Amino acid sequence: MSATDILLLALAGFAAGGMNALAGGGTFFSFPALLASGLPPVTANATNAVALWPASLAGAWAARGSLRPLGRYLLPLLLAGLAGGLLGGLLLLAGGDEIFRHLIPWLLLAATALFAASPWLSRALAARRRDTGRPPHGPLSLGAHVGVSVYGGYFGAGMGILQLAAFSIEGHPLARANALKNLISAVIYSVASLTFIFAGRVSWAELLVLLAGATAGGYAGGALGEKLPPRLLRALVIGVGGGMTLYYFWATYAR
Repeated sequence: MSATDILLLALAGFAAGGMNALAGGGTFFSFPALLASGLPPVTANATNAVALWPASLAGAWAARGSLRPLGRYLLPLLLAGLAGGLLGGLLLLAGGDEIFRHLIPWLLLAATALFAASPWLSRALAARRRDTGRPPHGPLSLGAHVGVSVYGGYFGAGMGILQLAAFSIEGHPLARANALKNLISAVIYSVASLTFIFAGRVSWAELLVLLAGATAGGYAGGALGEKLPPRLLRALVIGVGGGMTLYYFWATYAR
């Protein structure tokens, strides 16, 4: 790993940590930087997932007070996240670099579109949201959670938006939907990260540089959270996501 790669990953980690603390969308910075440093696509995605793992665990721990009263209600959701995250990680490993390389622009496009549409999606969900206590688990809802978890284990960008939408549609109030999202995200990242680690697809040197930058960026993002306009931050994430999407479409299909 060259000095240029170290600088690139440190800056990308700083930007990713800061954006995740402020508005989300950090993967748009960290994942392309790992690719640019020369990692194969699957290794880059696996390394990025492990880099996000500690933050997901911290989010779940912070939400434990809201989740404790749900008790056994959480078990089917945890199993759905576990099964989906494992399946997504195994699909990524089984498909290999070439298949994932061709899917990268489409995955970035989907994630960018989800991030861009999230304010309108949130308003639409708020209009129909109802607090029904503990909405019953049905085959359709659990199937949707498994599907989102598979996506999370395979790629992950925009996964939180999909989960928040699924929980809100079921009838959970926003605060509880966000807590559930944090918990299931932690499960998905945990099982996917362990799968990638055991498979030997994590590049540890790049991971350490990325984590160092993300930690500093998360601290800086938390400090700036009340000073920067949210619209500017969202526009930056959408701009970066859109630019990366166009670049990878060109790199994948036009070169």
